[in-house]
This record gives sequence, C-alpha cells and structure tokens, in this order.
Amino acid sequence: MAQAPATIDAVETLADLCRFQARERPEKTALAFGDRNTSYAEFDALTNRVANGLMAEGVGPKSRVAFLDKNSDRFYEIVLGAAKANAVSVGINWRLAPPEVAYVVNDSGAEVMFVGPDFFPLVAKIVPELTTVRRIIAMAPGHGEWMEYGAWRDAQSPEDPEVPCDRDDICIQMYTSGTTGHPKGVQLANRAFFDLRREPPTPGMEWNEWTDTDVSLVAMPSFHIGGAGWGIQGLMSGATNIVLDEFEPGHVLKTIEEQGITKLFMVPAAMRLCLHHPQCAETDFSSIKYMLYGASPIPLDLLREAIRVFKCGFVQLYGMTETTGTATYLPPEDHDPTGANEKMKSAGKPLPGVEIKVVDDDNQPLPPRAVGEICIKSKGNMSGYWNLPDATAGTLIDDFVHTGDAGYLDEDGYVYVHDRVKDMIVSGAENVYPAEVENAIFGHPAVADVAVIGIPDEKWGEAVKAVVVLKPGAEAKADEIIGFARERIAGFKCPKSVDFIAELPRNPSGKILKRELRKPYWEGRERMVN
Repeated sequence: MAQAPATIDAVETLADLCRFQARERPEKTALAFGDRNTSYAEFDALTNRVANGLMAEGVGPKSRVAFLDKNSDRFYEIVLGAAKANAVSVGINWRLAPPEVAYVVNDSGAEVMFVGPDFFPLVAKIVPELTTVRRIIAMAPGHGEWMEYGAWRDAQSPEDPEVPCDRDDICIQMYTSGTTGHPKGVQLANRAFFDLRREPPTPGMEWNEWTDTDVSLVAMPSFHIGGAGWGIQGLMSGATNIVLDEFEPGHVLKTIEEQGITKLFMVPAAMRLCLHHPQCAETDFSSIKYMLYGASPIPLDLLREAIRVFKCGFVQLYGMTETTGTATYLPPEDHDPTGANEKMKSAGKPLPGVEIKVVDDDNQPLPPRAVGEICIKSKGNMSGYWNLPDATAGTLIDDFVHTGDAGYLDEDGYVYVHDRVKDMIVSGAENVYPAEVENAIFGHPAVADVAVIGIPDEKWGEAVKAVVVLKPGAEAKADEIIGFARERIAGFKCPKSVDFIAELPRNPSGKILKRELRKPYWEGRERMVN
C-alpha cells in the first residue's frame, strides 16, 4: 500500500496530499457541499475509486480527463483521483458557447468527460464533434445514455492504485483565452502547487498561515486557478472547505455566518455584490480573519466600505494561470482606507521564492519607476502551453513568465500595473482577448471591419465594447451584432455595447490603433486598467 509522506513539507504531488491528510486527520471534514460532508479518510478512498475507474476506462499516465460542471466537492474527487492515476484534469469554463467547449475538449485530447446536468443539452449538441472522448459520465442522475457518476465511482475498488507519480508530472491543465482566437492549455505540474508553500515566510505574512481549524469558502469558479487553487490550498492545510456551486451573494453571506468562515477569496466585483445585497446588513462577519481578493485592483471607495462592514484583514493577490495563481501580495497593513499610502495603488510585493523584473522591448531590465513589461520568475510557473511550443517560447523566457501587463517596480520592490502590453480585457475577473470577440463578429454579413476594446465599468471593472465599420449600404443594429456574437462565444466575452464609425484608425503598416479608440473612455485615470 502507498505510504503517506511523513510531513506536509514532504508532500510533492496531489496524489500524496490525499494520503497524507487521510493519515493525519482521518475524521476531520475535508469538503462540505450542500448536505454532503466528506472526511479526509473518505476523500482519500473516493479518489482511489476515481483513479481506478479512470484506469478501467483506459486512461493512462498523461491522459486528459475533462470536467464540465459548476463547483462541487466532486470536482476535487475527480482532480485528485485523476492525479492518483497520473492523469491530467481539464476543467472547462461552463460559461463557454458550444463551439468553444468542443475546441477545448478536442484540443486537450480528453478521453473521459464528466458533465453536470445543466450542461447535458450543450454536450449532446457537440457529441458528434468530440474526436477523442470515449466515455461521458453524468454528474447527476437523469440522463438516459450516460452512466451516473456516483454509480460509476462506487463500482470501483477503494484500494490505492499506487501509480508512480512525479513532482514534475502535469496534474492540471487550464485554458486561458487566446490572443489569436483560440484558448491555450496551461500545463501545471504537481510541483507548482507545493514548492512556493515551502518557502520560509517573511515578517507580516500571518495572512498566509493556515491551520486545520480554518474554515475556507470555495465559491470562485473551479475552472479558474482562483477557484481550483484556493480549494487545493485549503486541502493542503487540512482545513474544512465549504464548496458552493457558484457565486450567489445571498448564499455566500448566509454561508459565511452559518459555517463560521475564517478565510475566503473573491474578486472585487463579487465583493461589491455582497456589500450591496440586502442581507449584508444583518450578516455576522466576526469569524472572518482574512479576505483575499485579486484579478483586478480594488477601488478605494469599495475598500472603505469593505473594511467598515467585514472588519477583517484584506490582502490583494496578483498572478495569473501561468504562475499557478499568486505571485505578489499587498498585505493588510498596506491597505489604507484614506488613500494616503501610495502602496495602495500597487499589486503588492513578491511572495518569498518569487522574483519580479520589468523589461523593455529588448528584454532588458528597467530601473525603478520605468514602465515596461512585468515578468515573473516563480516556482509556481507553468511547464508550458499544451502543444504550443512557439507560444511557450514567447511567454516563458529565461524562466520568467512574460505577463503581458505593463507596469513598474518602485524602490521597495512593489509592483504597479499601469496598462496592458497585450489587448486583454478583464471583466468581472474573466479574461477576454479582443481577437476572440473580433473573430466572432467578423462573420456578420454587414460587418466590414471591427475592433474590440475594454472600457471602464463600475460593476465589472472593465466592459467589452465593439467598434464596427459596416459594409457600404449595409445596416445593422448593436443588438444584432451582440446577438450574432453570443451564438459563437461565451456571453461574458460578448460586447456590452457597439459603436459604429466610418473607418478604424490605423498606423502606416495597417495596424489598428486601439489606444486611440480607448483614449476617450480612459481620460482622467492614472492607469489604463480598472
């Protein structure tokens, strides 16, 4: 039988994480979802069953398995069960349109696909297009053709399959929006989840200290690193992890009070929704020790309100899927509700074990306060993009991930995000690349030319806007353009507004001058991100 590592610092794979916690705290609740409570010992046995089931389906080491459903405890059973088979789990953004889901499944080469009941109709539409999937498993009863997950899992052996697994083996593949129209599969190895954890903390990092008395809220989407990574962090710590199927502010507020949540992660847009919910005024937040947030800076007015209401420590996190999440942090002591502390405008300072540099167009380091591209060297950096060696070589250079964010470092090493080198838009913590949206709109019969930009939005941080040139004599309304895009791409990527102009501004080589299109909307702001 596989032996659990002696200490948590000896754990180097997701597979060993299950074994370690089952030995150390077998009866403690690992995951709670609705009426289901799973102890660490039960979780270990369930992941064994998943691993054995996948192997019986012919899934071998390095094979991919896909998951399309909202958050649940069973997501973690599948991710860590796949890890015990040394397979790779691929969480799919359930907001994607059918053609996008088909692309991700086929690109990953997934052999088994787990599908939640909300997505039965979507997957039924694309089944003929899925070229590598041999088995679809339904995450709930009611589908006439696909075997139900609980029955499939429980028919397998609970014995540990003991498949050899290495710290450098890929365990999770997450898809990011694509700069050229297709998403890219970010390959995250086991080591990426564990190596930074072993770095000695610097003074003032109490916010990052976890114990098995912590109760963590897992409410961000599991197809994001901010959701899956947060859940895995809680499992590493032996905490009790309360999983919500999706972020709904009333449910979140109720759970915080009833479950005594001590730590949670959310994006500023989600924080705002909670604060403005009618239930907020009656909610007891006294259990919360720290609220961590990321994906976008927090507006000062929102921070003031959050500090007044939640009365806990606030920590901003900055990172990306390619860095397995957090690379820098802005600690509670730098959160100044008066706005007098310049550090409040930053994304914080590097975690122990992370190195940040800002470079010019020739990849040469720049001095403090000089704006260039922010680059991250971290033990959490990805192994590369799946089957995209050129994209990997263009992003992962000399062990640094080139983020596509423009910014600078101050004299104390704090990172300030000033703009984006790439055209990416961040709306409600979802990354949107204009190329994807432009490709969807170009097919409209009335469209001659289109450019997509991000503009400030009070609720979502940034909103997607399309600037369209119509063909001579053609007519189209904004709602028609938006509806056309919605049939082809996820709703969050679709433009919220459309402007019609006679001609797009271009430089002599023909490149669209998006900065000129964005300029009127960003005037008077210190930075070109919101």
